[in-house]
Amino acid sequence: MEHGQGAVQALHPGPENSRRRALEPWSCWPRGPPTTKKDEGGAEEKKVAQKKKVKELKLLDPKTSQNLSIFLGSNRMPYENFKNAILEVNEKVLTENIVSSLIKLLPEQEQLNMLGEMKDEYDDMAESEQFAVVISSVNRLQARLTSIQFRLVFDEQLNNLKPDVVSVSAACEELRQSEAFSKLLEITLLVGNFMNAGSRNGKAFGFSISYLCKLRDTKSSDQKQTLLHFLADMCMEQHPEVMKFTDELIHVEKASRVSAEMLQKNMAQMGKNISKLENDIKSFPPPQSDKDLFVEKMTISLTSCVFVASAKEQYEKLDLMHKNMEKQYEELGTYFVFDPRKITPEDLFGDLNNFKNMFQQAVKDNQRRKESEEKMRKAKLAREKAEKEKEEKAKKSQLLDINAEGDETGIMDGLLEALQSGAAFRRKRGPRQAGAGRQRGGGHPVTNILAKELLQEDTPPKVKKVEPKDEAMAAAESLESLLDDAPTRSH
Repeated sequence: MEHGQGAVQALHPGPENSRRRALEPWSCWPRGPPTTKKDEGGAEEKKVAQKKKVKELKLLDPKTSQNLSIFLGSNRMPYENFKNAILEVNEKVLTENIVSSLIKLLPEQEQLNMLGEMKDEYDDMAESEQFAVVISSVNRLQARLTSIQFRLVFDEQLNNLKPDVVSVSAACEELRQSEAFSKLLEITLLVGNFMNAGSRNGKAFGFSISYLCKLRDTKSSDQKQTLLHFLADMCMEQHPEVMKFTDELIHVEKASRVSAEMLQKNMAQMGKNISKLENDIKSFPPPQSDKDLFVEKMTISLTSCVFVASAKEQYEKLDLMHKNMEKQYEELGTYFVFDPRKITPEDLFGDLNNFKNMFQQAVKDNQRRKESEEKMRKAKLAREKAEKEKEEKAKKSQLLDINAEGDETGIMDGLLEALQSGAAFRRKRGPRQAGAGRQRGGGHPVTNILAKELLQEDTPPKVKKVEPKDEAMAAAESLESLLDDAPTRSH
């Protein structure tokens, strides 16, 4: 009984037990009650379980697995949806970037087959291998992805190749038909033969088109102009019809950016892809499920026409244009006497485009130089005019100072100048005033009279028509009377 009562007391604590429970200092622990050994064991078990969750790779190498994991992380979609999108050729899901990434990141077909046989271990596999297991169930996966990629990029490739072919063909035709450019080559050859006269390079029958870009390397003695500047100036002044050659060579710039080698490779690759697609469709196995629409989608495009036939037709047209372009370039080589196998279209049209830009720049330089020379000429004329006006003003002011009091040096200079120029003999003597020669402080009377007559330039005198003998005698009498009237100078 005592034992039973003790047991009952243990199950139903009395006041003493409740008092003990109340006195237990749980609140003194900042992180709760102390951890027991049982709790420590549970934490260790959890850590071990977390370590077990890190799944080891079965077949894939770490780098391939990491790349696939990054791809799946950026394209969050259930693996079955990826599989169905490939079977249905769903272009809304399978963009060009996704298909290209799948072709690049997926493991080899042998590894895919081996992973497909390990379906029982699916839960123990890493995410990248789980995706590979699901995707490996698609028949001829690589062929499907390659064909889907070609279908997605076909229009873009066609639109990129066609302008290149057209640009080179048009540039070849423009060079053959441009009379202005032919005239420019003729003038260049003439100038070159003139400069090289007497040397072993004289009397040349032609030159390489690549030398056109080297015309600016020949400079004048003052290093201010080049042979290209001289040629541009000569064409502008003497042969203005040549200046329009820059407007006739429109497609040269675009043709200079076309690589014939890359164009040939892209055309060949497009032809191989079309042939491969045709063979795949013919030899493709029956649909593996109701969602397998590969053959149907590859055969019929969005415009309800046969995609393969349409792509082949467009490629054949482009291939015919490409062959015509190559033929035109060979004929251009025959016309301008160069080897088209050694000089590529990119090199030829690149040189022509550079020369075209340099010629236009030389024309602008010549215009600026002429404008500067014209400004300098006008400034020089303005300076000369100002100096001349200044001299004339000084002469007039000197003549006006002849009557100044006591300035007999200027008076004698004016008198000598009048005698030398004959102005003293061309003016009619006015009536003599009485006592004019006896004035005081008025300077020398003779020079004063002559100076007054010289200042009357603006009013033309009334000339009396006399005979030559009478005119000479009158002039002599006028001079004698002037000399007689002059009083003797006092000491």
